[in-house]
Formats: sequence, C-alpha cells, structure tokens
Amino acid sequence: MRKLGYIRTSTDKQLTDRQVNQLHEICDQVFIEDGVSAVRKNRPVYEQVMKELKCGDVFVVSSLDRAFRSTVDALAELDKLHQRGIQFQSLSQNFDTTTPDGKFLYTLAAALATWEREILSVRTKEGLEAAKRKGKKLGRPRKLSHEQIADARRELEADFYSSIAEVAQSFHVHERTLMRALAE
Repeated sequence: MRKLGYIRTSTDKQLTDRQVNQLHEICDQVFIEDGVSAVRKNRPVYEQVMKELKCGDVFVVSSLDRAFRSTVDALAELDKLHQRGIQFQSLSQNFDTTTPDGKFLYTLAAALATWEREILSVRTKEGLEAAKRKGKKLGRPRKLSHEQIADARRELEADFYSSIAEVAQSFHVHERTLMRALAE
C-alpha cells in the first residue's frame, strides 16, 4: 500500500510549505500542481497522480478543496477511487469515506468548499465592480508610459532603418507590447 499526496495551489505565489511538510511525513510520494485553479478541467499533475494510483493505495490531500472542483466532482472522483480499490484521506478533515457517516461528512465538506469558492468569487466580482465605479484602473500596469510611446513613435518615424525589434529592445519590452501600444 502506497500513499500518494497531492497539493494544488491556485496561484504560483501561494506557499506550499505547510502542505508539503504535512504530506511528506506520511506519503511515499508527493505531487505538486502550482498555479492551477480548482475549476480548471485540465490539471496534468492531478491526472498523473490518478494514473499512478493502484488498488490498495491511498490518495492523500491536506484538505478536500485542494483536489476537487465542486461537490459533484468530489463525489464522482471519490466513487472512481473506490471502484478502483483506492482509499481517500484528507489530513484536515478526518473521515473514513468507506462508511456511510464518513461519506456524509465528506459530502458536507465538499459542499462547504464549493460554497466558499463561490462566495469568494462573488465578493471578488463585487469588489472589482466597486473599484471600477470609483474610477480605479484595473489590470496590469502599462509597460510603457505615454511619453515612452511618443518617444518610440518619433524614433521609428525619424530613423527609417530602425526596426520595431530594435526600438522595443531599447525600451526593454517585447515587440508585440510596443506594437500594441503604438496601435492604441
């Protein structure tokens, strides 16, 4: 019997140290998927873990919400694991999913995780909308100021032999960034 651990972070800025330490203590192998949203359908590391798991193994996560996208997904994946003879273990929610009580608690935990994710999404959208109404500019900061764009335009017009690539390099940006800025 092997224990395979799975860690997922939503952004590549999230720290995995706590999860890694917890899982390394009890798992034979730990798989880490950085910067992948739980709702994304394509999760290559998760799929790799599922392929690696064999009958008698245990799939281990630090918390239920680190592995599944929704309540429906959590229940469907648990059924697939059980059909293959694989056990499930969550370190923060200690329930035995092979018993009716354990599966009930698992379902509740999955529903709460789904609710929490949806509430966070609603609050984020409301916050962004409020910021827009206040005139706040959202998104990434511009790479080039209006003055730099004007300078680049003058440089390209003044020197026939200057290329977009050379001018972009002089401003330390990619050619496409300069081209987009000039087109605005």
